[in-house]
Amino acid sequence: MEVLKEQSSLKELAQKYKLHPQQIRTWKSDFISGAESIFETKKKSPKTEAEQREDSLLTTIGKLTVENDFLKKNLK
Repeated sequence: MEVLKEQSSLKELAQKYKLHPQQIRTWKSDFISGAESIFETKKKSPKTEAEQREDSLLTTIGKLTVENDFLKKNLK
């Protein structure tokens, strides 16, 4: 983070953390080139037929449960 903030020189940071300046430069470059991917949304893989069927059944169960509860409540 200190490299990105540029409050210290590479030479100063290398001495402070006992690293070679090129290593810090490489890390900074890698971070900057990969930073965009942090904010990308991951694409969901298409659902299999079994997963689609399961979702459909769970939706149906939910609807039937709501209808059943409604009918129980109103038949009393």
